[in-house]
Amino acid sequence: MRLPHVPLDEAQDIDIGLAGIPWDGGTTNRPGPRHAPRQVRDNSAMIRRVHPVSHVVPYELANCADLGDCPVNPADVQDALKRVETWFKTMVGKGIRPLVAGGDHLCSLPILRAVAEKRPVGMIHFDAHTDLYDEYFGGFRYTHGTPFRRAIEEGLLDPKRVVQIGIRGSMYDFEDVNYAEKVGVRIIRIEEAMEKGPKAVMAEARRIVGDGPTYVSFDIDMLDPVYAPGTGTPEIGGFTTFQAQQMLRELRGLHIVGADMVEVSPPFDPSGLTAYAGAAMMFEILCSMAEDVAKRR
Repeated sequence: MRLPHVPLDEAQDIDIGLAGIPWDGGTTNRPGPRHAPRQVRDNSAMIRRVHPVSHVVPYELANCADLGDCPVNPADVQDALKRVETWFKTMVGKGIRPLVAGGDHLCSLPILRAVAEKRPVGMIHFDAHTDLYDEYFGGFRYTHGTPFRRAIEEGLLDPKRVVQIGIRGSMYDFEDVNYAEKVGVRIIRIEEAMEKGPKAVMAEARRIVGDGPTYVSFDIDMLDPVYAPGTGTPEIGGFTTFQAQQMLRELRGLHIVGADMVEVSPPFDPSGLTAYAGAAMMFEILCSMAEDVAKRR
């Protein structure tokens, strides 16, 4: 978004840090999200300063910077998770709220380990998939389909303050849904979301997370693949880009302590339009984060 690049070790007095995680070690199907931060940055240059509906200029409300890409290890999942966690704990320790371009959805787990280190947070999760599975391939517990199961188990997420919006597509089984019901996660499937409409869905989401610290996770595959073909696990029958914007605009007033936009896979969309959609969604989130920063000064 044409922000200045400030290395994390030099960051001072920054409110919101945009960053990339060029890693897809948790991917189980079509790889490629490791290349997303570069393409998202390139396309984000088309994002202008002023929000067209709220008229918010986030850069006037909060000090924002591009902190670059987080260090990763493409050959070792556990080492990569630790590197990402350590880097974001440094960021959060400097009082910086992260707004992140992934990477696959496993990236959310180490970010949550940083932003929720001192207390659990709520979450509004936009996705075609719950990412609440326990394991893949007979015992592998760290994939892009398991991050929020791990986050709940680790006490990073308060499951009764978690809502998942847009869930759809064929399923392996009902294990993830049964777990959600057991711990209190609210799943709003695409059919319910379409019937209620963006404002009603977000009114419920706002009630669920309340006034407490909240994380926002936006998987680009919540969009219909017509609008976002460049993703590893596309599901037909999704939201339009405008419906997604309508929902994200209802984040205003929430206490957003961190956010991510994940699962853009440039090899499946060389045009860059999926990455541009991701950058545009990040701008929507940024505007609400900046308002919250200004309110709490």
